[in-house]
Amino acid sequence: MTLKALAINCTLKSDPAEPSSTDAMIAVLAKAFAERDVEITETVRVAELNVLPGVTSNEGEGDDWPGLREKILAHDILVFGGPIWMGQIGSVAKRVLERMDAFLDETDDQGRMPSYGKVAVAAIVGNEDGAHFSSAQLFQSLNDVGWTIPAVAACYWVGEAMGSIDFKDLDKTPEKVTKTARMVAGNAAHLAGLLKTSPYPG
Repeated sequence: MTLKALAINCTLKSDPAEPSSTDAMIAVLAKAFAERDVEITETVRVAELNVLPGVTSNEGEGDDWPGLREKILAHDILVFGGPIWMGQIGSVAKRVLERMDAFLDETDDQGRMPSYGKVAVAAIVGNEDGAHFSSAQLFQSLNDVGWTIPAVAACYWVGEAMGSIDFKDLDKTPEKVTKTARMVAGNAAHLAGLLKTSPYPG
């Protein structure tokens, strides 16, 4: 069975030429997914787009969310990447979650949201603290709007308190991160395959 994943990078950096630790973490997961024959077809840097504030699927002229929404829903797995800022997931990630609120009113005749049968995992980076709180924010919100969260669904790294080293600046990926990435990818691929074969009944 062919499964496809899309990664969204919710870094606050809008310039695609500017290095992002979130991209570095997504790359670790991409390698782990490839071992499961799951391709991350693209990484979308959300801050490059004009995703307007709101809670509908189209907020009017100039809104780039409809195109991103279409890409997200065309895949079996969403890799939701984002940085920790001030101990919580960053504002760009929250904008994406707010726009997914529209799924609640976009159900099919069985009451299923467009995200039903699709799996979401997290890629989180930052210094000091906040990885568990950020994944809790993400997973609760994503589950509310129909995404399925597998066991061990977050791959994260946090640097030392008051430190200045970012994940992208490490000489090598920590073994624990690589091991966790393999668990995330394996569980997500397994669950996505099951849901593709046997969708939720609604």
